[in-house]
Amino acid sequence: MTRLRETYEAATRGLQAPFAMVDLAAFRANAADLVRRAHGKPVRVASKSVRCRELLRTVLAMPGYAGIMAFTLPEALWLAADDGSGPLSDDILVAYPTADTDALLRLASDPDAADTVTLVVDDTAHLDMISGAVAAARRAGTGHDRPVRVCLDIDTSWQPLGPRLRIGSYRSPVRTPRQAAELARAVTARPELRLEGVMAYEGQIAGVGDAPRGRPLYGRLLRTVQHRSALELARRRAAVVDAVRQVADLRFVNGGGTGSLHTTGRERAVTELAAGSGLYHPHLFDDYRAFEGRPAALFALPVVRRPARGVATALGGGYPASGPADPLRLPVPHLPAGLSYSTNEGAGEVQTPLLGAAADGLAVGDRVWMRHAKAGELCERFTTLHLIDSDTGEYAGAVPTYRGEGRAFL
Repeated sequence: MTRLRETYEAATRGLQAPFAMVDLAAFRANAADLVRRAHGKPVRVASKSVRCRELLRTVLAMPGYAGIMAFTLPEALWLAADDGSGPLSDDILVAYPTADTDALLRLASDPDAADTVTLVVDDTAHLDMISGAVAAARRAGTGHDRPVRVCLDIDTSWQPLGPRLRIGSYRSPVRTPRQAAELARAVTARPELRLEGVMAYEGQIAGVGDAPRGRPLYGRLLRTVQHRSALELARRRAAVVDAVRQVADLRFVNGGGTGSLHTTGRERAVTELAAGSGLYHPHLFDDYRAFEGRPAALFALPVVRRPARGVATALGGGYPASGPADPLRLPVPHLPAGLSYSTNEGAGEVQTPLLGAAADGLAVGDRVWMRHAKAGELCERFTTLHLIDSDTGEYAGAVPTYRGEGRAFL
């Protein structure tokens, strides 16, 4: 850890903190590990976990990766456009339903985007909105003859006692093979739409670490729940896919996430996987038994005060992650090791006191290297990612985040 800190400090000596950094050596190692755990199935990279076009381009050039999983339709349209280096991908799945009528009209008016972008749906209301946009584009004389591609989103929650006990995310209302087939028939009844795939993201497995630190009994219970959930979902996902294939051919069946590639990749019904957070390996992904990633995305804060012995106060740092409001959503001090938050102040908007014996080794002007709880959300705080290769110790340049390119989609 000491050597790594020295490498980062040497490579960024000319930069003024606060700033964000990506260690390319760790990024590449994490990317290779995701592919290793995918059992030979292609990995669609989740753009919300990266939020940097240059790094998306980097990972898509690596073996084992194919396509993008976007989080909004405006983002997908932007990624599908030629930025001078060509579109990032010719296969972009928008993983969340859209109610953006302006973006839908743009999609219905752009044949190249229609050949690239697939929209997730889980309700006939979504179909009505898409069909309405197609009709509006045709009335305006901007329509095209390409069908809009759609993908069915399937509920993956485990409900051992029925709807009264739900373990998993509140996502799609489509749960059973019959419900999926009904929605598939509703899609195929509309010539302006084409059914492309099925998506089923098991967040209760992929996004929840199965070895929580300091909670061994809870971890054992969690692993039992995840195992049973995975067994139930594998059977139901296969039945759903079979029912939908009786209605229409499918180009892909998407599943998985960083924390479940090694299990979901074994399912015959699944043709591709999705992952993104594991590329940066934020600290919420430290609590998994199946893999150990390397922290690749960090941010540096300058020490601006030494108010007392054992205390170093950094500028800024209050960058909580989305999700339940609990301490796990806060960034964690990474380098130097041994720092912790003040219980009274935590991670502050303009200052963050950090406590511990390591604080006495920090002077005003020194840096503290922090890890965010989640992956791509860090990029909403910075316009630039500075690239460092810890294998060579070299500074490899700077690239803009989405926000640095003037884009803020959520």
